[in-house]
Amino acid sequence: MSDEELDVAYNVRRKAGRELFDRYMERYRAMSEAAVEGLPGHEGIVYDEVSGERLDVWGTGGEPRPVFVFLHGGYWMALSRDVSSFMARMLHEQGIATVVPDYTLAPEASLEEIVRQVRAAVAWVYRHGREHGLDPERIVVGGSSAGGHLTGMAMVGGWQGPLGLPENVVKAAMPFSGLFDIRPITRVYVNEYVRLDLERAAALSPALLPARYRCPAVFVSAENDGDGFLAQSRLFHPVWDAGDLMVVPDRDHFDVVLDLADAGSMPGKALIDLVRAV
Repeated sequence: MSDEELDVAYNVRRKAGRELFDRYMERYRAMSEAAVEGLPGHEGIVYDEVSGERLDVWGTGGEPRPVFVFLHGGYWMALSRDVSSFMARMLHEQGIATVVPDYTLAPEASLEEIVRQVRAAVAWVYRHGREHGLDPERIVVGGSSAGGHLTGMAMVGGWQGPLGLPENVVKAAMPFSGLFDIRPITRVYVNEYVRLDLERAAALSPALLPARYRCPAVFVSAENDGDGFLAQSRLFHPVWDAGDLMVVPDRDHFDVVLDLADAGSMPGKALIDLVRAV
């Protein structure tokens, strides 16, 4: 692809337009605030002493619950846990807890450091989850856009052992509109912030990394997603060879993940089924 074609394929914010994008961001915040109002949980827990980054736990109660760890998007340089808990009430009603971590945004943090932090969040859930009402043996990870990439980096192998975790610590995954071979990002505007070269991009691409254990996964994209994101899911799905590919009709890059607030939606039902199967 030419640089201009890559920008069209991956610049979903420009595709949406500023007015629609701003409305989506307002929906993220409003839906997240409504979802957690009055919900049992624990806010602002430091999960990584090195960075000081924090996470929220929502929807606990009674016996330790299976947990959905949601990694927010924003091209690694925007958004936060405060606008990313819109699925918490729906999952709570289904007996599932939600964990939403922050991570240091680019360019303050390198992408390698962001990946390290996300893996540290998974490690925290495994080591300390039980004392916060979470079942460390039933961790499902998901995320949207850049969070889909970070989900992929939690799915692959090689990082669990050094952290003292079992290779199958992530029991299932649901990346939305993920980026799995991020080498094209070196040629689009986002690279002004993440500052990757091809060698580092390859080393941070889930589709190019080994995984002896392949957890079940549902790869979700939107019918009206950016062409690059649709292509990425269609690339990684057969490579992973342990999951389903779901293209949600009448949705785009930004609203498809909001369907997780609805247990009857295609993604909502798939997530519930995925968690209950682990």
